[in-house]
Order: sequence, then C-alpha cells, then structure tokens
Amino acid sequence: MNSQQPLISVIDVRKSFITNGNRVDVLRGVDLDIYEGEMVAIVGASGVGKSTLLHVLGTLERPDHGEVLYKGESVFTYDEQRLASFRNQMIGFVFQFHHLLPEFNTLENTMMPALIRGMNTKEACERAEAILTRVGLKDRLVHYVGELSGGEQQRVAVARSLVLKPSILLADEPTGNLDARTGESIHDLLMSLNRDDAITAVVVTHNMKLAEKLSRRVTLVEGKVLPVDQIE
Repeated sequence: MNSQQPLISVIDVRKSFITNGNRVDVLRGVDLDIYEGEMVAIVGASGVGKSTLLHVLGTLERPDHGEVLYKGESVFTYDEQRLASFRNQMIGFVFQFHHLLPEFNTLENTMMPALIRGMNTKEACERAEAILTRVGLKDRLVHYVGELSGGEQQRVAVARSLVLKPSILLADEPTGNLDARTGESIHDLLMSLNRDDAITAVVVTHNMKLAEKLSRRVTLVEGKVLPVDQIE
C-alpha cells in the first residue's frame, strides 16, 4: 500500500443526469486515490462514466454527492471564482477534439491559458515557446491550425495544457481522432513527459495498448471502480 498522501482522493462520488425526463445514475459511488507522478488509465465500456469522472476530477462538473480532495483539501467547498482559479493553475486538460482557435497560430494558442491567468505577454510567450519546443514543435510556432497535421494539432493541445505547469494532466481520449501511428506518437509524448518531468496524468482511453503502458489501470463498471483483483 502506498504510504504517501494522495495527490487526489475521490470519496464516494456520485453523479446523475436527467435525460428525456429520466434520471440516469452515471457515477454510483466512486472511490479512487491518485498519487503524484502516476500515470493512470481509466478504462471501461462506453457510457460507464469515464468522461464524467474526468470532468469531476477536473472540477468542470460538481458531484451530486461525495468529495474530491486535492492534497487533502476539499475543492468543491470553494466558491466559483476560487474554483476557477484552482482549475486554471493546477489542472491541464487535453480532449479528443483539440479545441484550438483557428484564427491564432501555434504559439498564440499555447499562450492562451497564461494570458487568461494574467501573465504578461513576454513571459507567456517564453513559456509557450519552451513547451512547444519540448513537444517537438519548435519549427511550427507561427503556423495556423489549418497548416498543421492532426498529430501536430494534438501536440499543440498538449503544450497548451502544460504551459502553466499544472500539477496534473487530464486527458480524455487524446488519440481518439488520430490514426494508429500518429496516436502512438502522442502516447510516447505523454510517457516522456511523465518520465522526464514527473507529470501526473489521468487518461481516459478505449485504447488498451495505451492503457497497458501506463503505471496503473482503473476500470469503471456500472459507475463504480472495479476492484483490482477483478481486472482480467
């Protein structure tokens, strides 16, 4: 058993949605600890609540019941302004659709979270250029979204998520729209960021090849975490 304090603790988290007048229980009492430096894959069939759990971890959605602790502090006790500040400073997001802004170039897209935080343009630019170089896009700084390949666009999304040096990276099907070879390059990038920069990451994926490479696999079944001894 890990003797460290978890970076994140999820305690009896439940979340429901109303669809066509019917209540759908998506998360039904999730308990999960994530430790600093881990790379955790969240896997399971479609519709079991993987993305919903990731959104709760990222404070994008509030649970109906339960707590999420970051370093022992219950973040959903924060007011909306403090929660938004926490999210901006502590969490980086990468989604299946990169959500880059086509009217801005690679460097400008990557700078965006730093500018939103209020960082001066010079420092934001320096940070963005450094992380873009780190993900292999040094020669694409002034290219616009339409001039980049799918893999390059997703690398920009990864760089953007890391420009503020967050404590944790949350990725929702980051290779879902990429061909196998390009997806593999994104897998390798995430692994190298974890290895070289000790980035903690939680990755929702249907790609079991990726999941098997990560340090731990968490399986959701019917809105709950399957015990480790039940994973095949």
